[in-house]
Amino acid sequence: MRRIAFALIIVAFLAGCREEAEPSCAAIRFEDQPFTVCHFDAGDPGLALFHTHPDGAPYGDFDRLAEEVSSTGGTLVFAMNAGMYHEDRRPVGLYVEDGEQAAGLVTRAGPGNFGMLPNGVFWIDENGAAHISETLAYEEVSPAARYASQSGPMLVIGGALHPSFNEDGTSRKRRNGAGISADGRTVWFAISDAPVNFHTFARLFRDELGTSDALYFDGVVSRLYAPELARDDGGADMGPIVGVVRRSVTK
Repeated sequence: MRRIAFALIIVAFLAGCREEAEPSCAAIRFEDQPFTVCHFDAGDPGLALFHTHPDGAPYGDFDRLAEEVSSTGGTLVFAMNAGMYHEDRRPVGLYVEDGEQAAGLVTRAGPGNFGMLPNGVFWIDENGAAHISETLAYEEVSPAARYASQSGPMLVIGGALHPSFNEDGTSRKRRNGAGISADGRTVWFAISDAPVNFHTFARLFRDELGTSDALYFDGVVSRLYAPELARDDGGADMGPIVGVVRRSVTK
């Protein structure tokens, strides 16, 4: 935790030296593995999920989303793939965008990482606060979410690692996900910049970033958009995307 705290002190210092310094992203090492992490206030008004362009087709990539945001007077300052999807880029599980539900909650176990229960939901409530909930807990509460994306597996659940994770797991891939700090005030996004197993990735969120709940987004397709780090990862077209948008304040 000391390493990331030091990195964020540097970020905060730089933020004070120039205007519009967000996103608060940094390249770090955890257990000698490279990661890039970004953090925002859990109630950041610019935080949202994106899937469908106004023309009716999925955005698919960061540049297309950034162009659309720019056309409406905003700036995309951060983005990351945010959940699993079918070949036609439809979300695999629950997906809600600006209050409109496009796909329903999936509660059953199934094949692949998504079906490795417990899985969970990254969601933003009507007041704009971000949360991560295990799927059955989300179903029980049935919140009126403004945005929601279901994925899996959960990485950290109430401070505990997913019970299926093995410290010596041999499945090592590039991975990305999100976590909420123990006090609920900060949302963390992380991507591994080298292949890691689930156990290492989950411990990054719990032990280094201090999150009590964290959710896996995806593996091989993991991508990050962080202009401040000159980062605009390319690759296959994506489904759901989480992003942060900044808009100028008119005086």
